[in-house]
Amino acid sequence: MSVARTSRCHHRFSLFAVVALLGVWAVQVQAAPQTRLVIEGIAGPHIFQVELAATEKERQVGLMYRRKLARDAGMLFDYLTPQPVAMWMKNTYIPLDMLFIAADGRVVNIAKRTVPHSLASIASAGRVRAVLELSAGTTDRLDIKPGDLVRHRVFGNLADQQ
Repeated sequence: MSVARTSRCHHRFSLFAVVALLGVWAVQVQAAPQTRLVIEGIAGPHIFQVELAATEKERQVGLMYRRKLARDAGMLFDYLTPQPVAMWMKNTYIPLDMLFIAADGRVVNIAKRTVPHSLASIASAGRVRAVLELSAGTTDRLDIKPGDLVRHRVFGNLADQQ
């Protein structure tokens, strides 16, 4: 095989590999269907539309590679059973507030204004069923605190999903 032909074959393979990787990346950042979530606290109820990350793969990708998140949007990571949970911000471009939530829907602890791309561990202060990620500053803006109640179907305390 000539050098020119080998180079063309290599170029085609490289182009195919780039297209395939872009396809995988597009799948990773594609938004999942949204469900209604309500946080009830002293400042009143706050309604969000959240994506649900309920599988291992969905939880691994989370909000990675996203460049924006609406003020009333978020992602709820459902771990199905209460357990200690630790997260990081690798490949995450958006600063976030993370709410660690017990099986009964109560906020256990909040990590505010997490740092994009950080590999630092962000941990729950005990066993939690889920983690809710919202745009950084949301918990301060809406006065959301530990002890507030999160209503969503994963906690069995919100019947009307829209």
